[in-house]
Amino acid sequence: MKCNVPIEGRSDKKFCSHYCKTEFHNKKNHENDKKFKEIDRQLKKNRSILKRLNPAEKNTVAKEMLVESGFNFKYFTHYYKTENSKVYFFCYEFGYRDLKKDGKYCLVKQET
Repeated sequence: MKCNVPIEGRSDKKFCSHYCKTEFHNKKNHENDKKFKEIDRQLKKNRSILKRLNPAEKNTVAKEMLVESGFNFKYFTHYYKTENSKVYFFCYEFGYRDLKKDGKYCLVKQET
């Protein structure tokens, strides 16, 4: 397809050889994998930050502390909504909730 070798065989054939087909798909998948790896890296970083700032498994911290540590609120693994509509966002087993006062966040560890 990109190696400029004439394609022979079926009329719907897209690659000149198995090698070219494999190379094409490996490059395509590598680009997708790169984005997933970046997201996974940030999720693990967020988890690490929550774990470090929450040694007692329940704590309150300022938003600035999270941000200065490199925490990215855009990435979380799941969320939990309580019966009284409080929403906790989790990075694996460590979670946080915006207390909506003074820029504070409640940090928790999910029970297993």
